[in-house]
Amino acid sequence: MTDTSLSYYEFEDCLWIRCTSRGSFVNSPALKTVAEKYLARGGKTIVMDMEICPGVDSTFMGTLAGLARKCMAAMGSLQVATPTKRTRDAMENLGLDMLLDMDAADAFWRPDLALRRARMENNGKTAAGNDARALSELDRTRHVLEAHNTLRSMSSRNNEAFGYVCETLEEDLMRQEAALEEQDE
Repeated sequence: MTDTSLSYYEFEDCLWIRCTSRGSFVNSPALKTVAEKYLARGGKTIVMDMEICPGVDSTFMGTLAGLARKCMAAMGSLQVATPTKRTRDAMENLGLDMLLDMDAADAFWRPDLALRRARMENNGKTAAGNDARALSELDRTRHVLEAHNTLRSMSSRNNEAFGYVCETLEEDLMRQEAALEEQDE
C-alpha cells in the first residue's frame, strides 16, 4: 500500500507540496525526499499547503523543521499555506512558527492561491513510494530519530519533552545496528 497523501508541483518560484491527510511519520520520508531533491537542484523556497491536513505528528513537524533550516541555509524559506487551526496550534506549540513562515498575509503566493491549487490538482505529482513503510526498520528509526533531534534542538522545552523519546530511539538504533553486524559475521 502506497501513501498518496502528498502531492507536489514545481513552480518557477517555489516547490509547492500539498498534504491531503494527516502529516505523520508515514509520509514524512516522502516529504523529505521530494524537498531535498528540489533543494539539491538549487531551489530555495518550499510552500507546504496544509489547507485540508487534519493534523501533524512530531516526526512530520521535525521533518518540516529540518527542511526549513535547509531552506534558510539556501537563502530561502519554508512557508505554510492555510493550515487548519489544529495543525497551526501543534506547530506553534513546538516553536515551528520561529522557523516557518506561517500563512503570512503578504506571502508571494497568496494572490494566485486558487490558480496554484488548480495547477496542483491538474498537474501535480504524487510523492509516493517513499513512505515509512517502504523503509527498512533501521532507516525508519534513523528518520524518526533525526526528526525528533531537530525538534529537541529548537528549545529547552522541546529538549525536555523529546529527550526520553530520543534516548529510546538511540537505544533501538544501537540494538538494530548490533543485530545487523552479527548477521554480517
